[in-house]
Amino acid sequence: MGRFFLFCYRSLARFRSKLFSICISGAFARFGKGTILTVPVRLSGEERIELGDHVFLGPDCWLQTLPDNDNCSVAISIGRGTKMSGACVISAVRHVHIEEDVLFARNVYVSDHIHKYSDPGHPILAQGIDKIGAVLIKRGAWLGQNVVVCPGVTIGTGSVIGANSVVNRDIPDFCVAVGSPAQVVKRIGVAMAKHG
Repeated sequence: MGRFFLFCYRSLARFRSKLFSICISGAFARFGKGTILTVPVRLSGEERIELGDHVFLGPDCWLQTLPDNDNCSVAISIGRGTKMSGACVISAVRHVHIEEDVLFARNVYVSDHIHKYSDPGHPILAQGIDKIGAVLIKRGAWLGQNVVVCPGVTIGTGSVIGANSVVNRDIPDFCVAVGSPAQVVKRIGVAMAKHG
């Protein structure tokens, strides 16, 4: 009996997320075939967000684009087959580009900007944003739990970023990087690089 109720629960949850995704798809710059946003999800500036085919966002994700004067171009683009486990945040003013088949563990944070904090006479929240720099996460990368990706960073094709790492500089293709700040600790073998 317990298995039957679990089956019903899972089926209902999948149906709810599929229905929600279909209903909101027209609000985006592009919303790919078979893409699922699991509820609850937080969205802001979706008209500047582009999602490829078969993208999956787990529960509690937050996608937001912030105003950039008169710039109405796509600020967040997520490539085909990319999967985010849940509670991930993608925030962009100009551009965060995530290529195909990227894997995010839970609680990954990616942003192309930071908060200004230079004026001690005003709360940081009131100072606006600073250090805007495009972020690129290339095809087939894997970001572990609680990874933070800073503005202006490129993470290479097939690279692995270890849990709890802060990426504040570029990571080459087919590397393992860990730490705060993240540093390359291993190169992934040539045979593995050619396989994908």
